[in-house]
Amino acid sequence: MILEKKKILIMGIRNKWSIAWGTALRAVENGAELFFTYQGEENKEKIEALLSEIPYKKAYICDASKDEDIEKVLKEIKEEYGKLDGIVHCIAHANTEDLRNDFINTSKEGFAHANDVSAYSFVATARIARDIDILNENASLVSLTYYGSTKVLPGYNVMGVAKASLECSIRYLADNLGPQKVRVNAISAGPIKTLSAKGIKDFNSILDVVEEKAPLRKNVTQEEVGDAVAFMLSGMSRAITGQILYVDSGYNIMGL
Repeated sequence: MILEKKKILIMGIRNKWSIAWGTALRAVENGAELFFTYQGEENKEKIEALLSEIPYKKAYICDASKDEDIEKVLKEIKEEYGKLDGIVHCIAHANTEDLRNDFINTSKEGFAHANDVSAYSFVATARIARDIDILNENASLVSLTYYGSTKVLPGYNVMGVAKASLECSIRYLADNLGPQKVRVNAISAGPIKTLSAKGIKDFNSILDVVEEKAPLRKNVTQEEVGDAVAFMLSGMSRAITGQILYVDSGYNIMGL
C-alpha cells in the first residue's frame, strides 16, 4: 500500500460524485489515515453520513476563503494528531452568472471571488502549513485543475482564469517549498459529472467530445483521478514537483 500510515488532509469534500471522494476511496485503499474539511455547518450531517462509509480520523468545517479558518483547522490537526504527509486541495468556486454569461461580462467581484477561492486558498494553505510546521519531510501538496486553464472552453470562463492562476501558483510554490523537501503538484482531470460541473453550460456536450476525440475514446472516472492523486501523494513520485499531470484519457494532446 503506497500510502500506508500517511496522514492526508483532503480539503473540500462535498458528496459521493466529487473527485475528493474518489481520492478518499483510493487513499483509504492504499493505507492512508484521512482528515477532511468541508464547507458550512449546514452540511455537517450529510458529510458525516458520507464519511461513515470509510475509516477516517476527523472532519472539520472550514471556509477556505478565510485564512483564519485554514489556520484553525491545521493547528487543531497538529495538536491532536501530529504532522501531515499530504494535503489535497479540492476547492473551487465561481459565481453562476460569471459562468453563464460571456467572460467579458465578468464582474470585478466575481473575478476576485473565483481567484480567491479557487487559487489563493491553495497558496494560503501551503503558507500556513509551512508557518506552523505541520508538514513532514517529503510531504506532498496536490490541487485539482482543468484543461480550461489553457484553452477556451465555452461556459468555463472566469474559472479557466482562476485555474490558470492556480497552475502558475503550483510552480512558484514548488520552488518555495522544495528546500523543505515538500512537493507541490496538480492533477488536470478530464471532465467528470460533479456538482460543480452542473454550473457549466452544455457540460454534457464536453463529455461527448472527449469520448469521441480522446485517444482512449472514453471519459475518466473519479476513481481514476483518485489513483493519480494517490500516486502524487506517495513516495513513488518523490522526484516530481511543480507539475500538472493530465488524467484525461489523453484528450489534451489532440489538436482537433
